[in-house]
Amino acid sequence: MKKQFLTSACLLLFCFFCSIVNAQKNKNYLKTFPEGSTPQEIGKRIADHFVTTVNKFIGENQRPHYIHYPITCTWFGALEFAKLTNDKNLKSELANAYTPLEGERKSMVPKPDHVDNAVFGIVPFALFRQTKEKKYLEFATDYADKQWDKPFGKHVNPSSYYYYNNGLSFETRMWIDDMYMITALQTQAFITTGNKKYLDRAAKEMVHYLDSLQQPNGLFYHAPDVPFYWGRGNGWMAVGMTEVLRLLPKNHPDRQAVMEGYKKMMASLLKYQDQKGMWHQLIDDPNAWEETSSTGMFTYAFITGVKAGWLDNNSYGSAARKAWLALITFINANNDITNVCEGTNKKNDHQYYLDRKQNTGDLHGQAPLLWCANALMRKK
Repeated sequence: MKKQFLTSACLLLFCFFCSIVNAQKNKNYLKTFPEGSTPQEIGKRIADHFVTTVNKFIGENQRPHYIHYPITCTWFGALEFAKLTNDKNLKSELANAYTPLEGERKSMVPKPDHVDNAVFGIVPFALFRQTKEKKYLEFATDYADKQWDKPFGKHVNPSSYYYYNNGLSFETRMWIDDMYMITALQTQAFITTGNKKYLDRAAKEMVHYLDSLQQPNGLFYHAPDVPFYWGRGNGWMAVGMTEVLRLLPKNHPDRQAVMEGYKKMMASLLKYQDQKGMWHQLIDDPNAWEETSSTGMFTYAFITGVKAGWLDNNSYGSAARKAWLALITFINANNDITNVCEGTNKKNDHQYYLDRKQNTGDLHGQAPLLWCANALMRKK
């Protein structure tokens, strides 16, 4: 009788333990947030602020005298936010901001002869999907096609022809930043047109970068000759892989390679997240300063991976929640995020990265906030 009682007690304890484990495993870390920190609230603040920013920039024709990629990335995030929240007024304001680029500010439209310029095409792709105006589709599709055209423009060099002749974009330069700039344009072309060639291009380009640049620890040097794990550079890679994986069918020949590279990177990022939830200017240097644009990009990759079932909810879901709640504490009263690394070229110098300016309101940091808000609001 005593033995039977002990057996029953052990069974009950085991079931209780399993229920705790399963509850933790099934806990939705990414659904409910305290008032003031929800993706709807944060996204609205940042998107509305961007409307003011972009109208001022285009209206005053400020330097640089063209639409630089941080504007593109934030604009795209704001358009997606407007769509997800069905904010008709925001949709209209974002579309109206584009109008001067078709008229008196047409000279500000970047030429699609470089990765930083060509990514602008993602804005008219998003505008077409919301407005159905063919002028946007024709313009954006031209950008996507030219990215795989014969080399042209002032940035052409011998390597441009090498990559073109090997079926890659002539804009390939083997900087990790490229794996958002190139893949974003091609994946948006695929989403909008349904033409599989665009998705195949993005996947092939991504696999080439993974094979060439990913290090054994899963992270990426800024470039082959710059052996430092720069935060935002790795962020571009993380978001690029995430976006490609969202679209690749399970039977696509490149999916396994991209997924392996993604998971390898995510495991390393989880290791380097600090106790507060942030990542740093140099990922593997705990003494480097907390950097918000990279944190936003890594958070986006975590959120999307957990909701898609690629990443373990308990480990990565809790980490993504912690990162989001930490990240938004850097938003000031003007809805500008602080601690954003300034625009950064590659340099083989550790101190160079540590000494980069810490900007406030830099759109390199505003864009990932919107991406994270969008990812949190999307259905699985």
